[in-house]
Amino acid sequence: MMLDKDLESIQEARQLLEQAKLAQQKIEKMSQDQVDQIVQSMAQAATKEAGRLAAMAVSETGYGKIEDKRTKNLFSARDIFESMKDKKTVGIISRNEEKQVWEVAEPVGVIAGIVPSTNPTSTAIFKALISLKSRNAIVFSPHPTAAKCTNETVRILQEAAEEANAPKGIISSITNPTLSSAHELINHKLTDLILATGGTDMVKVAYSSGKPAYGVGPGNVPVFIHSSANVEKAVKQIVQSKTFDYGTICASEQAIIVEKSIKRKVKKELENEGAYFLDDYEKKKIEEIIMVNGRLNPGIVGKSPQTLANMAGIFVSDGIKVLIAEESNIGKSYPFSVEKLSPILAYYTVEDWQEASHVCNELLKVGGLGHTLGIHSENKQIIEKIGLEQKVSRVVVNSGTTFGGIGATTGITPSMTLGCGTYGNNVSSDNIGPEHLLNIKRIAFGVREMSNEQESDNVHARKEETEKTISRSEVMDIVKSVLQELKI
Repeated sequence: MMLDKDLESIQEARQLLEQAKLAQQKIEKMSQDQVDQIVQSMAQAATKEAGRLAAMAVSETGYGKIEDKRTKNLFSARDIFESMKDKKTVGIISRNEEKQVWEVAEPVGVIAGIVPSTNPTSTAIFKALISLKSRNAIVFSPHPTAAKCTNETVRILQEAAEEANAPKGIISSITNPTLSSAHELINHKLTDLILATGGTDMVKVAYSSGKPAYGVGPGNVPVFIHSSANVEKAVKQIVQSKTFDYGTICASEQAIIVEKSIKRKVKKELENEGAYFLDDYEKKKIEEIIMVNGRLNPGIVGKSPQTLANMAGIFVSDGIKVLIAEESNIGKSYPFSVEKLSPILAYYTVEDWQEASHVCNELLKVGGLGHTLGIHSENKQIIEKIGLEQKVSRVVVNSGTTFGGIGATTGITPSMTLGCGTYGNNVSSDNIGPEHLLNIKRIAFGVREMSNEQESDNVHARKEETEKTISRSEVMDIVKSVLQELKI
C-alpha cells in the first residue's frame, strides 16, 4: 500500500519530537563536563567528515564549491566549537557578589532546526553544536533539495553524541522532508523554540507560529571603498569574499560603492583579481537571468561565472572569478541592485562618503536592512560616521564581509545564523550562539528594605515639626537676649 508522502513526513516529525522531548529531559540532568564531552565528540566527528559532506552538498544541490563548503563545515566544527567550549551553560553560570544575584542556566527544551539548501551541512553542524551545548534537543527539517547531505550530517553528529553518552533521539532529522512536515515541526506543541535559516517565506512561517524563533533576513550587502583605503588589499579581500562558495553566504558583498577619485584604480585592481566588467549588452543579458517573476532566480544561486554567462548567452573566459556591471539605479526593477547569492556585483560611483552612505542605505532598503555593511577605509572618522548612519547589525571594516560577518576574520561571535534585529523583522541583532538557547533564572538576595510610603510620610512630617520647634525655640532665645540687653 502506497502511503501519502506528506502524511508519512508529518508522522515522522511527530515521532521525532516525542523522542526529542524524552531525550532532552535526560540531557537536562547532565553536568557541564558531560555536556562538553558530547559537544566535543560531535565537533571532532564533523571535522573528520567535513570534506565528504561538502562533496555531497555540491553534488546534491549544485550550489557552490566543494573546497569552500569544506571550509564552512570546518568553520562550524572548529571555530564555533572553540568559541563556545569554555562557556558555562549548566547550573549557576555567574555570581554577582555586589548585587547578590546568581544566574542559573536552564535549557529551552526542544528546538526545530530549519536548514537552507545553500549551506545544508555547515548550518546543521552549527545548530546541533549550540543546541546540545545548551542542553537542548534538536529536530531538523532539511531543505527538500538537500535532504540527503543534511541527513547524513545529522547521522554523523547523532552517532558521535551517543558515543559520548548522549541520550538517543537528542539529535534527529526528517528523512523525507516536505513543506507540510516543516510546518508540523514548527507548529507542534512539543517544539519550544525555532532556529530558522532559509528563505524569507520560511522565516515568516516561523515567526507567525506563535513560538519563540530566531530567524534571519536577506543580506543585500553594500561595501564602500573610501579614497583612504588600501585599494589593492580591499579589492583582493572583496573578490575572495564574494567568490567564496560562489556567493552563497548571505553576508557576501552584493554591490561595490567607490568614490569617483579612485574609480579607475579600483576597476583596474578588480580586473587584475579576475573581475569581468560587462558591457551594456552583456549587462542586459545577465539582468534577464537574475530575476524571475520579480524574485531571485534560484537557478543562478551558487553558480560559477562561466555557468552564469552560458545561461545568459554570453561568453567569459575560464579565469574570470566575478561578473560586474556599472549601475546608477536602485530598486527591484534593477536586478543588479538586489541580493544575488552568486558571483555577480553591482558597481556604483559616488562623489564623496556622504553620497556613499546614502547609496548604501538605499541598497539595504531594497532587501538587506539589519544585516551587514562593509567599509574599506583608513580614516576612522569616516568609518564612525558611516557606521552610525547605517541600519545594519554588523559593520565589517577592512575585511571581506562574508568572513567578517560570520566572525571568521573579526571579533564578532562566530556563527552561521546572523540576526538582523528589528530592521530586518528579527528578534535579535546578534550572531546567534548557545546563550540564545537558554532561559536564565536569577536567584536574588534581599539587599535593602522597602520602606512603607505612609510611614515615610509620617517620619517626614515629624521631622518638619521638629525643625519648626527648634526654629521657635531659637527665636525665643534671641528675644530674651535682646530684652536683657535693653534691661526691660
